[in-house]
Amino acid sequence: MARLTVPLSKVEPASARSRLLTLDISGHPFTYAAGQAINFGAHGTQDRKPFSIACSPEQAAATGALELLIALDSADALAWARPGILVDIEGPLGSFTLPDAFEQPRVLFVAGGTGIAPVRAMLDHMLRRDPSRKISLLYSTRRSDEFAFIDELRAHAAVGRIELHQTVTRDESGSSWEGGRGRIGRSHFDTVLHDPAATLCVVCGPPALVTESVATLRELGVPAASIRTEGWVTSRQE
Repeated sequence: MARLTVPLSKVEPASARSRLLTLDISGHPFTYAAGQAINFGAHGTQDRKPFSIACSPEQAAATGALELLIALDSADALAWARPGILVDIEGPLGSFTLPDAFEQPRVLFVAGGTGIAPVRAMLDHMLRRDPSRKISLLYSTRRSDEFAFIDELRAHAAVGRIELHQTVTRDESGSSWEGGRGRIGRSHFDTVLHDPAATLCVVCGPPALVTESVATLRELGVPAASIRTEGWVTSRQE
C-alpha cells in the first residue's frame, strides 16, 4: 500500500451538495484499479477517511492527478481543504472493481448520490478499454441539482457511448425537472435492463439502495454472480 504526501491542487463545486477535490500526484507512481478508494486527510494529522477515487487510472496517468468527490455533509471536516495545502493519502483500498475479464456484452451501472464516484472511474475505464460493450447508467440523487459529472455523462449519452437514465427522489414542485422521479425501483430497471442474463450489474450507493437494487435485479433474472456492489454509511461519503 502506497503512502504519499501530495498537494491539493483544486477544490471545485461538483454539484449543489458535493465538491471535487483534485490531488496532484505527478511524479508519484500510484497504481490502482477503477473503483478503488484511498484514505485521505490533512498532512500530519491522524484523521483519515476513505473516499472512492472518482477518476479512472487512465485519466489519472494522463493528468497526474487523482479526483475525489466529497459530499457537503462530510465537508465540515474539510474546512481546512484549500488549493496548495499538503494532504496524506494511502491506498489503494477495496475490492469494488470490475472483473479482469467477463463475457457479458452489456454493463449496467447503478449509482446513488456520491456513489457515482467509483462508477465514473469504472465507466471511463471501460469506455477507453472496451468501448464495444453496451453501457447503461441509472443515476439517482435527491434533487436535480445534485447530479455530479452530469455534463460529462450527458455528452457520452449524446453520442451514443452510454445510455443514461436519471431519477430524483425528492419532490421538486415548481422546478423545471422533466426527468425520472422516485427511488430506484422496478419501473426504473424495467426501462434500463434490456437483457438480464447478459448484463454485468455494478451498484454503488447508500445501503438501502444497494439492497433493494440487488433484490430487484435478482427478481428480473440477473444471476447473483453478475452483480457487484458497494454500500456505504453516512460517515463515508454522504
